Amino acid sequence: MKDYVILNNGVKMPRLGFGVYQIDDLAQAQQVVENGLEIGYRLVDTAQIYGNEQAVGDALMHSNVPRKDIFATSKIWVDNYGYDQTLQAFDDSLKKLHLDYLDLYLIHKPYNDYYGTWRALERLYKEGRIRAIGISSFWNERLADLITFNEKCPEIPVF
Repeated sequence: MKDYVILNNGVKMPRLGFGVYQIDDLAQAQQVVENGLEIGYRLVDTAQIYGNEQAVGDALMHSNVPRKDIFATSKIWVDNYGYDQTLQAFDDSLKKLHLDYLDLYLIHKPYNDYYGTWRALERLYKEGRIRAIGISSFWNERLADLITFNEKCPEIPVF
């Protein structure tokens, strides 16, 4: 078995990733991400709602692993949905993560104006600021709707 999967757009995503859900202590979040990278994890998954993007970014910045070898994923939270709000939230996440781009950016849940959010993600993808875009925790009907009425098919990673 390969140690990666190939997404719809050809991007390679590591099969094994390190998530930081429910790690509220920022010093601890930074330390565990640093430790994870040191022992070989290359996919790091966070989200705005986790409140630890800054700690993850600090770990990435202090790591000896080259950026090109790290697959960084984050998710936008429902409070930031909508076209303009998504663009701002994305910039905020990049700043906290100390990154120039994300490898995968996901819509966290199918609530509020996720259509406006998806259009913003498509724009960021076209601009090269995100290598792949997708969804998390969506129902089949909502996924089918996004596939049918938008340009880009969402990635649906399984973490």
